[in-house]
Amino acid sequence: MKNKFFLLMLVLVIGVLAACGAKENKDNSANSNADGTTEQKQVLKVGTSADYAPFEYVDAAKGEDIIGFDIDLIKLVGEKIGVDMQVQDMDFNSLVPALQAGKIDVVISGMTPNPEREQVVDFTDKYNETEQVIIVKKESGIKKEADLAGKKIGVQTASIQENLGNNIAKKVDATVEGRTRIPEIIQDMMSKRLDAGVLEGGVAKGYLKTNDKLAAFPVEEQPEDFKAIAVPKGSDLKDKINKALKELADEGKIQELEEKWLEKVE
Repeated sequence: MKNKFFLLMLVLVIGVLAACGAKENKDNSANSNADGTTEQKQVLKVGTSADYAPFEYVDAAKGEDIIGFDIDLIKLVGEKIGVDMQVQDMDFNSLVPALQAGKIDVVISGMTPNPEREQVVDFTDKYNETEQVIIVKKESGIKKEADLAGKKIGVQTASIQENLGNNIAKKVDATVEGRTRIPEIIQDMMSKRLDAGVLEGGVAKGYLKTNDKLAAFPVEEQPEDFKAIAVPKGSDLKDKINKALKELADEGKIQELEEKWLEKVE
């Protein structure tokens, strides 16, 4: 009887193992090529500076994920070119060096091409255009650039706004101070360590919505300001991403993202 029981149990165990093996083979075959090799999606590391709402930021009330216009866009680009986009947060002024060093594969961070950046990385076609504004406290009485004479203007280090701030400061005899992150500019304005800040219009809009003590007005001489995605110099990613961006624009997907995320300062 013991032998019969043992044999019965052995048959059952073998049957279970065979069923598991068949399921595993079936699952594996779903991700396998015709030659039996497994195909895995390529993963690209995407660098961004998640302090630039509504383009890339973390809404602590909703979770820890980085969200925003740029994040939605780069994920759609990833779907088009057949890769997984793995987004990681970095300081803005470290993005280009990280791309040069091969620590990341792509940069999307509201970045505007300029001669200095174009010497060391390649940029895709533009995917968004915007205006630049000066944000101030309402009580400051600052309503135009001339009112900034003798004042301290905050800018994000290594950004296009830093160049704008320097130009404005020379014109009106003001001082420019750099900050690593955008929220630092707003905090220092509120505590009167800064008198104003140069921000992109869409970014400023978010702060104006949540803080009724703030006001903003456009920079007098608006530069041609557009955003593009940065890739390593000579990378074939440039052509692939450009093709994806064109398809997304033709399909109306980029316009949908603009309607979802972006608003101009009025």
